[in-house]
Amino acid sequence: MKCFGYVGLFQDFVKEDRIQNLQILEINEAGSLTKFLAQIPNHSLKIYPELDMMNIKLPEMSFDLIVHSDVLEHIKYPIRGLSECYRLLKPGGYCAFTIPMIVDRLTASREGMPPSYHGSGENLSDFIVYTEYGCDAWKQVIQAGFQECRLFSIDYPSAQALVAVK
Repeated sequence: MKCFGYVGLFQDFVKEDRIQNLQILEINEAGSLTKFLAQIPNHSLKIYPELDMMNIKLPEMSFDLIVHSDVLEHIKYPIRGLSECYRLLKPGGYCAFTIPMIVDRLTASREGMPPSYHGSGENLSDFIVYTEYGCDAWKQVIQAGFQECRLFSIDYPSAQALVAVK
């Protein structure tokens, strides 16, 4: 909402005319936001395995906003996933997302470590964690091609939202 200069409640934000006209891609369900995003006519929700974040079968520069929550740590090559988001965004578009971050530590690959999982279900391999994010998570946004990464503190110190700006 801050990127769009809006102050107020999210339930009201999605009803704004300028927001109602946005092309929005939501990758997996973004928690409690999904029910509100669904009120936007050009909102598209794509859920794994329908959508492979490392190879998204959608046309480039087709979205104004991409939203995902706690997905990137489960992507084997997260920079590739972010690059796909960059490709899909129109110039000036935003990719807003959350990732779990370990406070006071740098981002680390879990390669060669015992498996770690976030989530539950029949197929735990869908919930494997490939990357443990730390205070330098913003670097992957820039490495993926974005010009800017904004950080918003939702619940200091561990709940941060990142916004990649094309």
